Amino acid sequence: MILDTTYLLPLTRIDIDTDLLQAIAKGKTNVKLEEICINLISIFELQAKAAKLGIPAKFMVKAVEAILKAFRVESFYNPEIVEVSYELRKLIPDYIDCVIVATAAVLKEDLVTEDSLILAKKDAITEKYGVKVLSFKDIVK
Repeated sequence: MILDTTYLLPLTRIDIDTDLLQAIAKGKTNVKLEEICINLISIFELQAKAAKLGIPAKFMVKAVEAILKAFRVESFYNPEIVEVSYELRKLIPDYIDCVIVATAAVLKEDLVTEDSLILAKKDAITEKYGVKVLSFKDIVK
């Protein structure tokens, strides 16, 4: 399962209503930590968001260490991901989001996101790439 960057925010002490990692830890979903994959670009995006919000660097450093230990991390420069991310520009204007969706498409793994634009395009993504696009409410009991 590919996670969008939003679900990593709590690792930097940014509170969100859709804390998927906490839901997993509490057994409120069938998703297991070892099934999670993120794209390396999400670490960059997480750093940018944390810096913008004034989160201390030490929290970001700890978050990166936790991410690298706990999850599979796929590179954004994987040639297949690059190719698919360029295709996705027709559907999704934000290139970082294209990379994250492309990661799911290339790895043939479901994507979990709260991004309203990606969710609005989920049928087209599923039809073209054969992966489900889900949200927090779709997978948490």
